[in-house]
Amino acid sequence: MKVEIYSDIACPWCHVGKSRFERALAAFPGADGVEVVYRPFQLDPGAPEKPLPHRAVLAEKYGPQSVAMDDRITAIGEAEGLAFDFDTVVENNSLLAHRLLRFVLDTYGPAAQARLKGRLLEAHFGEGLDIGDAARLADAAVAVGLDRAPVAAFLDGDELRDEVLAEIEEGRRRGVTAVPTFVFEGQWAVQGGQDPETFLRVLEQVAEATGAPAPEAGESCADGACEVPATGRG
Repeated sequence: MKVEIYSDIACPWCHVGKSRFERALAAFPGADGVEVVYRPFQLDPGAPEKPLPHRAVLAEKYGPQSVAMDDRITAIGEAEGLAFDFDTVVENNSLLAHRLLRFVLDTYGPAAQARLKGRLLEAHFGEGLDIGDAARLADAAVAVGLDRAPVAAFLDGDELRDEVLAEIEEGRRRGVTAVPTFVFEGQWAVQGGQDPETFLRVLEQVAEATGAPAPEAGESCADGACEVPATGRG
């Protein structure tokens, strides 16, 4: 079984969704036969390529309610064992990080890509990692067991930019409008950071191929995903 997960490092629900899906996968008897691939998606493709404080960026978009939004996801993260420190979160355009994830997938395989994805989410939301800083992205790759030299050489160029942008566009053509979105066997999509029981049930349904109705994109809780804004930054 192949599961493609569309997500953005800049999305806190993608951090929650990854944790919950992995808990479900650990409880799934057929886990050894599941290939998980992370696909790129950008909530704000027009974000400037410079570090900006998260609190200021969110306040500009959502006003006073931004504090309550951060508090809610922080509480949800605590229940999942995930740290969200929004006072230190730095926002930046996520394209460079997505290019690195694609490079790692192509070079080292899905398992290495998943490790790096987890490290980037953990460091971005809990340790102030600037996802547009090539040196710190290389540090994250080393932290999950990858060699610095090839990663640094890749980050120093423009390789895979067009391929990643094409992947993002393909996701939109497939109907992805919010992240995380989990696509099972290229046919069934589940949107949002669902609870592990839901993910486990979907894994079982797809594996068994019983013909039971499968979840479709959009049939998930509305606040369990990060929506693409109607307009760009601001």
